[in-house]
Amino acid sequence: MKVLRTPDAAFAGVTDFPFAPHYAEIPAAPGGPALRVHYVDEGPRDAPVVLMMHGEPSWSYLYRHMIGPVADAGFRVVAPDLIGFGKSDKLSRRKDYSYARHVAWMRQWIEALDLKRVTLVCQDWGSLIGLRLVAEMPDRFAGVVLSNGGLPEGGRPPRAFAIWRAFSQWSPVFPIGKIVSAGTKRGLSPAEIAAYDAPFPSAAYTAAARIFPTFVPFENNVAIPDQKAAWKVFETWNKPFLCCFSDGDPVSRGGEHRFIGRVPGTSGQPHTTLHGGHFIQEDDPQGFVACVLTVARST
Repeated sequence: MKVLRTPDAAFAGVTDFPFAPHYAEIPAAPGGPALRVHYVDEGPRDAPVVLMMHGEPSWSYLYRHMIGPVADAGFRVVAPDLIGFGKSDKLSRRKDYSYARHVAWMRQWIEALDLKRVTLVCQDWGSLIGLRLVAEMPDRFAGVVLSNGGLPEGGRPPRAFAIWRAFSQWSPVFPIGKIVSAGTKRGLSPAEIAAYDAPFPSAAYTAAARIFPTFVPFENNVAIPDQKAAWKVFETWNKPFLCCFSDGDPVSRGGEHRFIGRVPGTSGQPHTTLHGGHFIQEDDPQGFVACVLTVARST
């Protein structure tokens, strides 16, 4: 298991992410090397926690327009980079990653920080991993705010996702910043595109970004039993669960209906339609923040 670490110099040109870096180490596997997890940690340390989890192929930079407003509202905002992304360590081989390992790594990280009274804010793979964490340690979580993501448990993938999955595996080029830009409605500036490219100074660093789409539990994926077990937890989840999907995401459009009514905590919540594409943090951060504060203030 070869561990790569993006040099700090790669992020020197990222000027719109004014948050001090924090790091924690977790074991990659029993007897394996330690992995360094980068995370943002803003706001009062004794305040209720808002955990912002990014997806594929982004990093905590995705939440740069949301971290400050939520911290300024009196919450402790914690935003990690998943292993393989951002300023966190990366494994060089695709086969060293799995959905189960990512859940385990993030669970170890949460336990290392001893996070409690947590409102989960999640989108894309942030939801696939984040919701599994809620199901595995429900006593640590006080609420959920979900946008443009889900907890798939088999079935056929949306056509837009099937196209993306094939592209991720077979395209000879994988321009991560441009991929994120294509998932927005407003489009990103050259500097923003460069910020999303920064964690990946060469193709050797992109193993996680490349392999993640194959892990989504559609069809006969190996993770389906774990997904169904998580759903059993959510079918009795009475804490606040707010959906705020966007109106312009071809992958997750309508995904809120898989949760509203099935999760008891969705009852009576002001479920909201945000305006933008898949990466709603780039298109409608103010709307997303409003949803986050609605839940965080109610827990």
